[in-house]
Amino acid sequence: MASFNRVILAGNLTRDPELRYMPKGTAVAKIGLAVNRSWKTETGETREEVTFVDVEAFGRQAEVISQYMKKGRPLLVEGRLKLDQWEDKTTHQKQSKLKVVLESFTFLDSGRNADASGGASEPRIQRSTTPAAAAANPVASSPESEGPGPEEDDVPF
Repeated sequence: MASFNRVILAGNLTRDPELRYMPKGTAVAKIGLAVNRSWKTETGETREEVTFVDVEAFGRQAEVISQYMKKGRPLLVEGRLKLDQWEDKTTHQKQSKLKVVLESFTFLDSGRNADASGGASEPRIQRSTTPAAAAANPVASSPESEGPGPEEDDVPF
């Protein structure tokens, strides 16, 4: 019998990552991810639903996520589903919870526009090396804001 267990999610963190260490020293980070879905109804009304997913990361990935991610930041997660089952100690009822065990991830924003407190920093001034643009933009023509040479300015994005 064939089986396949793969999950790919993109969403925003619902809280700061919780980093802990197992007795043998392995890092474990628990994060909450909010995944939004928008659609239009037959009447043209826009609706939205949010799915909250618990994610666990291990090892160096857990430490990196804990170091760089904060509540509200977007993250792409790839992993597998895992069902945890246990018996509640007080009610003796069987409990279960479905979560994602992270196998890889990608930061979806660079974080360059956020300072240490999470606020937006000042926008960067785009520099140009053409004389006409330098004359039109006195900030770009100041000596401390000299841009790269023409051979370095061929970046297509």
